[in-house]
Formats: sequence, structure tokens, C-alpha cells
Amino acid sequence: MTTLTRTRRAPAARPVRLDAFRATPLTKVALGFAIFLSIFPLYWMIIIATRSNEDAHSMPPPLLPGGNLGENIKAVFEAENAHFMTGIVNSLIIATTVTLAVVIISALAGFAFASLQFRGRNVLLLSIVLTMMVPLQQMGIVPLYQMMVTLGWTNTLKAVILPFLVNGFGVFMMTQYTQQAVPRELVEAARVDGASTLRIWFNVALPAVRPGMAVLAIQTFMLIWNEFMWPLIVLTPDNPTVQVALRALNDRYSTNYVLIFAGTTVSIIPLLLVFVFFGRQIIGGLMEGAVKA
Repeated sequence: MTTLTRTRRAPAARPVRLDAFRATPLTKVALGFAIFLSIFPLYWMIIIATRSNEDAHSMPPPLLPGGNLGENIKAVFEAENAHFMTGIVNSLIIATTVTLAVVIISALAGFAFASLQFRGRNVLLLSIVLTMMVPLQQMGIVPLYQMMVTLGWTNTLKAVILPFLVNGFGVFMMTQYTQQAVPRELVEAARVDGASTLRIWFNVALPAVRPGMAVLAIQTFMLIWNEFMWPLIVLTPDNPTVQVALRALNDRYSTNYVLIFAGTTVSIIPLLLVFVFFGRQIIGGLMEGAVKA
């Protein structure tokens, strides 16, 4: 008598339903509401910048643009106590210089920590991470100001640029990004071929970490452009940055929202241009990585 044994087959894998990843109508409504809440303050600021100061206090508030944008922007640049044009030029110089320095130094340091072997590497990286846990600018503002007075740099752009040339977060970010984007085997292969360390960074690591550098550039430029406390302390009202100039538009006894919003509208234009320029670099780098994968 023979016994028949039945072999059980493994259950077939269920096909993935593509419609499961499609957004439902409720998801689209929620996303639309979130986008509205994010954009409406910016939209209302631009609307008030195109109207008169009386419209800013009217109820219900105006929701359509007016025809006073040119006059309001002209009044911002002609305000004697604000020095708005000087503030924009100073902020462009400071933000551009600091951004270039932070991105280059962070990329080089990140490559060194991620791809090179040297004594004390972990200790140095840990010390950099520890600096991110302490608000050095707020805690060291008094000795930092005394240093600028000793150097004779008060009311100069050097006093605003120097404290921000190196960013601990930028070094840590580029270290983590380089570890993921640049395999150590690729670095060793380039070294076997006779390439120097600087050539390996320029020809091997730099193309791979360019999207991370673009993200760091956007973040650094926005951070320095919006910096207010340190320029207010170390610079005079005649030589301000754009944020200090916006503060000077606020009258001592009353608030002119039209001038403030018009000045703010002008001040965000460089940020938008930086985001558009570096945003293409980020998207291009992500698409390049997706194609290679």
C-alpha cells in the first residue's frame, strides 16, 4: 500500500496594487489646506505691500492687490533712517561669503572624516558634534564683541562674517552625506591609480556630494540672510544688514505695515533666487542618483 504525499506549494506572492499608492480625495484636500496655510501669510504680505496703510487696518482685510507697490518700494529705499539699499548690499556680501566658506570647508572636512584615516578622527568629530549642543553665539556674545573691539573691526563687515565662517552642523552633515555617497572602495581604487587626496576629492567625491552641498548652501544662505542679533550689536544704524534695516522701518510711535511688508517683499527676492538656482542642482543630483541605482 502506497501512501500519497502531497507537497504544499508556497503561496504565490500577491501582486502589488498600484492604486494603493494613489492619493485619496481626503488626502488631496488635506494637502491643499496645508499648502493654503503655508502660502497665505506670504500672499497677504504682498497684498498689503501693494496698498496703503489704511487698508492694512481695514476689516475685512483686503485680499486683492492694489496699485501702490512701486510707490511703497520707493518709499522704503528713500527712508532716511533705514538705509535699506546699504542693508541689501551688505547682506548679499556677508551671506555669499559665508555660504561659500561654509560649503567648501564643510565639504573638505566631511570628506576627510568620512574617507581618510588619521589619528584622533573620532575625537575631533565628537568635539564638532558637541559644539552643536551649545548656543555658542548667545553664550559667547560678550567675549566675541570684546574681540572685535580689540581687533578694531566694529562697524565692519568682517565682524559679521568671521564668526560664521565655520559651521559645525555643516561639517557633520557633509560627513554623513559623504559616507553614503562616496564608497570607500572607490577612494581606495583612485589612490591605487596614483591620485592625490585633493584630486580624489575634486574628481571623485565632489560630483557625488554636490546635492548635499546645494542643500547646505541654501540653509546657510537663509540662516545668514535672516541673522539679526549679531549685526544689530556689532554694526551701526548707518551700516546695517537687511534685517536691521527692516527693523529701522518701524516707527517709534506707530507701525507702518505697508513699508515693512514692502521691504520684506524685496528682501525675500534673493532667497527665492537662491532656492531656484540650487533647487535645480538638488533635483538634478537626485535624478542622477536614481538613474544610476
